[in-house]
Amino acid sequence: MSNWYLNLKTKFSSVNIVEKIIYINVIVFLVTYLFKTISFLTGLDESFIVTWFALSPYFSSLIIKPWTIISYGFLHEGLIHILFNLFILYFIGNLFLDYFNRKQFLVYYFLGVIFGGIIFMLSYNYFPALKTRETFLVGASAGVTSIIIGIASLIPNYALRFRFIGNIKLLYIAIFLIALDIIQIPNGNAGGHLAHLGGALIGFLLTTKLNKGKSLILWMENLLQPKQKSPLSTIHRREKSSIRKKENSIDRQKKIDRILDKISKSGYDALSKEEKDFLFKVGKE
Repeated sequence: MSNWYLNLKTKFSSVNIVEKIIYINVIVFLVTYLFKTISFLTGLDESFIVTWFALSPYFSSLIIKPWTIISYGFLHEGLIHILFNLFILYFIGNLFLDYFNRKQFLVYYFLGVIFGGIIFMLSYNYFPALKTRETFLVGASAGVTSIIIGIASLIPNYALRFRFIGNIKLLYIAIFLIALDIIQIPNGNAGGHLAHLGGALIGFLLTTKLNKGKSLILWMENLLQPKQKSPLSTIHRREKSSIRKKENSIDRQKKIDRILDKISKSGYDALSKEEKDFLFKVGKE
C-alpha cells in the first residue's frame, strides 16, 4: 500500500466530522469533474452523473433512484458553488461542534439535505410556476443551512466578527440568509432556494422543538440497537444500573440546558471556566 494513501487515510481519521464531510465533498467534486473531462474527450454521455445522482423533481424518479435524496447533496455545479458551501460549513460547522456532538451534526446535516430535497420536489409538483420547468437539484446548501439555522436558534446572540463590518449576531445572519433565499426565488434557481428554506426549517425545528436535536438522535440509536435477551438472575441488577444511568443522564442534561440558557441570555463569555470546560467535553463526545 503506497505511502500517500496511508498518509491520506491517517489524516482523514484524525480530523473532526465537519472536516470529514468537507473532504468527502471535495473528493466527489474532483471525481465528478474528472469523469466529465474523460466524457468530453471520448465522446461519452456527460449527463450520467446528473441522471443517476442528482435529485429529480419527479417522485417516480425517486422511487427508482432513492439514493438521490442524499447523493445530490454531494454534487456541485462548479468551483464557486462548492467553495462557498464548504467555506461556510468549515467555520459554522466547527462552531456548531462547540455546542453539539458529532452525532447531532450528522443528524442536522443529513436531515437538512433530505428535507431540502423533499421541499424541492413538492414545490416543483404543486407550484404552478414551477411545474413545467425541467431541472435537477445539486449541492450541499440545504445541509449547510440546517447547521447555520440550528446553531443560530441555540445561541442567537452569539456574534461573529467580520473585517470592515464588525460584530454581527447569528440571529441577524440567519434572518439575512432566509430573506435572501426568499427574494431570490423568482430570479432563477428557485428549486435551490426552496431547498435552502427546507434545510433552514429542519434546523430550526431540531433545535427548538425536538429537545435541541437530542431526542431524535436517541430515538435513532434505540431503533438501530438490537435487543438482547438477558438471564432472569441479572434483570434486577440491570434495572438498578439502568435507573442510575438514567438519573445521571437527566442531571447531566439539566446542567447542559442551564449552560445553554445562560449562553442564550448573556453570551458565551459569561460562562465560568468550569462551565466552558464541561461544554467543551460534551461537544467532543
